[in-house]
Amino acid sequence: MSVGLPPEATGRQFIDHLVATRHRSGIPPKTVGRSEAEVKQHVLLGADADLTRFPVPFVHEQDGNRYANTYGVIIARTPDGSWTNWSIARIMMVDGTHMTGLVMHPQHLARIWQQWADLGRPMPYALVQGGDPAIPYVGGIPIGGGVNEADYIGASTGEPLRVVKAELSDLLVPASAEIVIEGHLSVERDGVEGPFGEYAGYIPSETSRQPVYSVEAITYRDDPIWPLVAEGKPTDDFHTVTGVGRAAGALAAIRAAGLPATTAWSPLSSASHWLVVTVPRDWRDRLPGAGPEEFARRIGDAVYSTKYGNCLPKVFVLDDDVEPENEADLIWALATRVHPVDRTVRFEDGPILPLLTCYTPEERHATRATKVVREALLPAPDRREPESDFTHAYPAAVRAKVLARHRP
Repeated sequence: MSVGLPPEATGRQFIDHLVATRHRSGIPPKTVGRSEAEVKQHVLLGADADLTRFPVPFVHEQDGNRYANTYGVIIARTPDGSWTNWSIARIMMVDGTHMTGLVMHPQHLARIWQQWADLGRPMPYALVQGGDPAIPYVGGIPIGGGVNEADYIGASTGEPLRVVKAELSDLLVPASAEIVIEGHLSVERDGVEGPFGEYAGYIPSETSRQPVYSVEAITYRDDPIWPLVAEGKPTDDFHTVTGVGRAAGALAAIRAAGLPATTAWSPLSSASHWLVVTVPRDWRDRLPGAGPEEFARRIGDAVYSTKYGNCLPKVFVLDDDVEPENEADLIWALATRVHPVDRTVRFEDGPILPLLTCYTPEERHATRATKVVREALLPAPDRREPESDFTHAYPAAVRAKVLARHRP
């Protein structure tokens, strides 16, 4: 529903919608006046802009401090004004007027911040909490460099998002937001951030040096709600937003490479560590001369060429008789089709996200390791063993009789 679909939409329909929206013309947001913007009902400037006025949540007992952002969107623009990016990254409260958070390459936020840092100028930002449900959803998924998330939201929902001018800059912020925090992000990495319980389901003990967000203005609506993602062992909003969004991005990349693919899915219980790609029965006809290993390698090339390929250590390639969002169906297919040691295509010494707990501490510190594609395709259709289930192992007349008596 956040992206304009009915609640009964299937996982495949959801992924197809996210992919199709990439190819639609964006619908730019509609700028409204202050009187029409709920987020301008209250304005705090200067010394009054103090985070201690609000119940900034302390999420996990072992976190380094309260976390001012777990599901809010950071709005940033390149110095030349050519691209405005909306993204989600964790941000820790330091005190009432300072925050620090992850600014990690190759994320878009880090790319824009780097341009400002190279000029020796603090980056203006706006941190948006709440608002229309599409705002954090689209902010949490990869949609491509240079694409404005506000336009994508319009294309996804079919109507322009209402925005209003920020207090301290020319940035446009969602008019429906609950709270907007404004200020500048420092040039240097002069803050200590972390630890924080992460989407893998563990709480790392390490901290890192990150830029500091100054808090210079806060606007908010009556009785504002501060959204929270209690990240950890699945399932939470990271897995349903970013994990699923990466699957849509991967599917778009695979198809852009001219490869046949039915769908892609990041199983929610895998904590966004797995990507499952399903392919049609006729893939051999559509890729003449390519065997299963070559097909798997080309899928890996497409996925790992994206900026979020460093977040996907394990890719499984299956036939599309499996519905990957059906976890019982998926576990059965993985258990019975993935060879214990063979049919693995390795991508050696590639970049990885250090939050991926399947790697050793040494690999995570180096941010480089091996990623794999597990090819688990069935033989050609005329050489396959029939499945032993209700649909395939019983005569049509028997199935019809059973369904007539027992269909709910």
